[in-house]
Amino acid sequence: MKLSPNRQQGLTLISMLFVLGLIAFFVLLGIKIIPVYLDHNKVANALSALEKSGNIESQSEFEIRNSLAKRFNLNYVYDVTQNDIKVTKHGSYVKVAIQYEVAKKLVGNLSILAEFNDVIEVGKSE
Repeated sequence: MKLSPNRQQGLTLISMLFVLGLIAFFVLLGIKIIPVYLDHNKVANALSALEKSGNIESQSEFEIRNSLAKRFNLNYVYDVTQNDIKVTKHGSYVKVAIQYEVAKKLVGNLSILAEFNDVIEVGKSE
């Protein structure tokens, strides 16, 4: 049986709806994930600026946390709390670690969880 070319004209309605649904899902996923990574970039930049400040070894733990809090407040970073920041000082060695996670609701009971762990180390360990 020979099929005529005028019967083969493209996607059916069901396949078109499936393709559009798939595209909509990935667009929704991108809309939810991209801001999380943009905020993480702000956290990484704040840590990098703290490392480049030069006088971090002479600052107290309170001053380091306060500096980070000011940078986070200036850049509208709300996912990082003071409990997520760990500051370790031994002489001139300073280690600042920020470990946090972000959960964003996707649709219904589905959520996206992103875990981040950023560390800077300045000075010489003794």
